[in-house]
Amino acid sequence: MSEEPVLRRVAARFPSLAAELAATLAQDGDEEVRILLACHHPLAPAHLLLDVFVTRPAHRPHLLTLPVFPRTGWAQLIGHPDPDVRALAAADPTLAEAPVEDPDESVCRAAATNPSLTPEALDTLLADSRTAEGAAANLSLPVPRMHALLDRCLNDTAT
Repeated sequence: MSEEPVLRRVAARFPSLAAELAATLAQDGDEEVRILLACHHPLAPAHLLLDVFVTRPAHRPHLLTLPVFPRTGWAQLIGHPDPDVRALAAADPTLAEAPVEDPDESVCRAAATNPSLTPEALDTLLADSRTAEGAAANLSLPVPRMHALLDRCLNDTAT
C-alpha cells in the first residue's frame, strides 16, 4: 500500500505475501511490481503470468516452470508477431484448429504436439520433416502408430 514503488517491489518478491495483498499488487500501476509478483508469488493471477510472458521474453523460461502458468486460453495470441508466443498458443488444446502451416518452424512443431489433432492429421504431420518431431510427441498419437514408429526407428538403427 506504500506510495514508494521500491517497497511494493520488495513486497512483490515475497512468496508468502497474503493473497489479498498479492491481488492488490497484481493491479499495481508500476510494471516492475507486476513483473516481480508474476515471477515470485505462487498466487499471481494467470492473466498476469500471461501478460509478463508476452511482454518480457527474458522471463519466459522461468514462467513456463510455474505450476500455475496457464496452458490454455491462448487462442487470441495465435496471430502474435513473436513466434515464441505463437508456438505456445499453437499447443493450446482448446484451439479450434492448430496452426500447422505457420511460417515459423517452431510454431509448426508446437502445433503438431496439439492433442486436439486427429490421427489422420498426425499421419500427415509425421511425414513432414518440419512437424515430425512434434507429431511424434503428440499425446493423442494412437498407441499402434507409436509402436510402428518405434519399430521403424529400431529397425533403421539395426541396419
